[in-house]
Amino acid sequence: MGGTTERVDGRRARGERKREELIAATLRVVEREGVGGVTHRTVAREAEVSAGSVAYYFATLDDLLVAALTEASDAYIAQLRDLDDDIAGLARVIADAGGPGRARALAERELNLLAARRPALRPVARRWRDAVAEVARSLGADPLTALQFSATADGVCGRLLAGEDLSRAEIAELLHHALRRT
Repeated sequence: MGGTTERVDGRRARGERKREELIAATLRVVEREGVGGVTHRTVAREAEVSAGSVAYYFATLDDLLVAALTEASDAYIAQLRDLDDDIAGLARVIADAGGPGRARALAERELNLLAARRPALRPVARRWRDAVAEVARSLGADPLTALQFSATADGVCGRLLAGEDLSRAEIAELLHHALRRT
């Protein structure tokens, strides 16, 4: 009887690994080609599996894109939870999005923008902004100031991804200003 459970658990674990591989492949496609390059076939090619395998795990393109955006958002949210100094740490995370983490940040930004047209992505797209607003609330910000702080962080990310050169110190100063701290 124990052998059956082990087989089922092994299949479940292999299935979860396959799903994770497909999500990683999707993010690589978005990083390289943009959201417009994501199809079941392009993800299958990237993951070196059949298109049917991708469709088995993700029946629709929206399912695949939601999973990819969730993965990217979860990674950023985990970074926020690990911050030592909230403002300086957030400034570092944002600055990295314009530098070494640019490809992934650009992929996430593109997926977030797609949420304006695809309702399935909207709840996931809000998670990063809500997590940033939570940083502000943890520093004593009222709801409106937390919204301003989140909008500032989002705008700074957009500027960095568009090629503007902002230092960590400048990013931190903007974030402090959004909290009405100078």
